[in-house]
Amino acid sequence: MNIGTIIVAILVFGVLIFVHELGHYLVARWSGVQVNEFALGMGPVLFKVVRGETQYSLRLVPFGGFCSMEGDDEESDNPHAFGKAPVVRRILIIVSGAVMNLLLGFAILTFLSAQQDYFGSTVVHDFHEGATSSGQLQERDKILEVNGHRVRTDNDLRYEFMRDRDGVMTMLVERGGERVRLDNVTFQMRELEDGTQAIVVDFRIQAVEKTVGGVIANSLNWTQSIIKTVWGSLVDLVTGRYGLNQLSGPVGVTTVIGEATSMGWEPLLQLVSFITVNLGVFNLLPLPALDGGRLLFLLLEAVRRKPVNPKYEGWVHAVGFMLLIGLMVVVTFNDVAKLF
Repeated sequence: MNIGTIIVAILVFGVLIFVHELGHYLVARWSGVQVNEFALGMGPVLFKVVRGETQYSLRLVPFGGFCSMEGDDEESDNPHAFGKAPVVRRILIIVSGAVMNLLLGFAILTFLSAQQDYFGSTVVHDFHEGATSSGQLQERDKILEVNGHRVRTDNDLRYEFMRDRDGVMTMLVERGGERVRLDNVTFQMRELEDGTQAIVVDFRIQAVEKTVGGVIANSLNWTQSIIKTVWGSLVDLVTGRYGLNQLSGPVGVTTVIGEATSMGWEPLLQLVSFITVNLGVFNLLPLPALDGGRLLFLLLEAVRRKPVNPKYEGWVHAVGFMLLIGLMVVVTFNDVAKLF
């Protein structure tokens, strides 16, 4: 990991955090909520400027940031405090950060899609020599499902192939205008460097010519595919398919950013789009200390027509924050260990 990689990683994290906090900031201002500080980074202040009621600051630790609103985490009599805004507007403020990350991901993928001459599909074009899957699949089959999971893009196909463990899959295809279920579609397996097994994909997919509408459709499907990958990975982590040692924190992500940078700007932008969508999805999880955890309390308030006792909510978020810090320490330790 060289200094250039670290600089690129800091810039990437900075942009993603700025976009996220900008979402909170803009919707808070639109909602009439007072923003006390808009900060990039954490820890001691390196630079600050005050404009109106808001302090804009750059802090020492380049990972993280915040949009501090009046009455955000304590009682306030200020009429422009966060707690004084209607619950619907507070919900919009909380989700706006994640939405901005998702929109950034979509914008990057739209740009990348516009650079391509053709798009992938889920239609089988032809088979490699010695293909085993041709015993069930046929040319021009449009693959709709793999192992019960819907696939809309070639990225979805790759993800489902990556998740399979034995190379024997169930598929639903569209063939001659009819849906056909294929059982025991068999692929050869190969061993990777880490000792795990991976499918040998023995067919090529059909290319789709680029159009203006196709660029938008491909970008939407690509974004949806990344969201599906993130959710699927989280489920796999909870169910024990993957272990904590396979998670990556800032150190691990910085290493991957360095690898992507060495391959060119397109792989780097693809990685950035994945990270920003990942950030958006993760922040909406209903976990304490995350935006999704705060959203859950606001939804409870909307249903009950009265807020949860701030003291209890504060305890929940404090415990959740400590658990997240503990997880970050474990993940960072694993990332550093992998470097040696």
